[in-house]
Amino acid sequence: MTYIDGFVLAVPNANKQKFVDHAELTGPAFVELGAKRIFECWGDEVPDGKVTDFKGAVQAKDDETVVFSWIEWPDKATRDAAMTKMTAQMEGKEPANSRMDPTKNPMPFDGARMIYGGFTPLIDEGEQASTSTGYADGFVTPVPEGKRDAYRDMAAKAAGIFREYGAIRSLEAWGDDVPEGKQTDYRRAVKAEEGETVVFSFLEWPDKQTRDEGWAKIMQDERMKPDEMLFDGKRMFWGGFKPVVTVGG
Repeated sequence: MTYIDGFVLAVPNANKQKFVDHAELTGPAFVELGAKRIFECWGDEVPDGKVTDFKGAVQAKDDETVVFSWIEWPDKATRDAAMTKMTAQMEGKEPANSRMDPTKNPMPFDGARMIYGGFTPLIDEGEQASTSTGYADGFVTPVPEGKRDAYRDMAAKAAGIFREYGAIRSLEAWGDDVPEGKQTDYRRAVKAEEGETVVFSFLEWPDKQTRDEGWAKIMQDERMKPDEMLFDGKRMFWGGFKPVVTVGG
């Protein structure tokens, strides 16, 4: 079953090309370790929230843009094996991959403020290997652990509506390996409470126009009104992103 590593980071605007160059170098290294697809998306419409938002999640500065990224693996075992190998390389137990070596390919952003985690898909509908994605919506949501099945059912219903209005793909993934960070992390980003799990989600669209037109219809569709509010919407955050690097697929 597909497994997702999800990332959110803040990149200085002046380093956009350096970020693209860095991602184009490291992406193939992940594919060689078994990854199916890597997407790096540059913030385009990332609104300020009243309680939480993407910018606050990574403590973005005024001259920085939020990047929303994910790596798709065929299964968790492949992902875990890849992480083990990369750790061994960093610890000098295996020959280092120069593309992943920060001294040779330095990160053009503050890694201490990057948030990341592993997620198990609850629903994944649409083209799983699309190369035609021109725009993406990203979401991060705190959901009570006891609401997992109800949330999956709600997400499956919504996925059909999203695709009806032009989305290429809808994926909702349940937090599985979401570590605590020293400075930032997913749980702090959504102010997660005891008994809540973080859900990482995205919608892929062929282009921004289709996305904008689709959302206008989605917001008016009576089928989108929930029978029960399964999570605190004030602590969910979302944004629109333009893909800048795609590897695999």
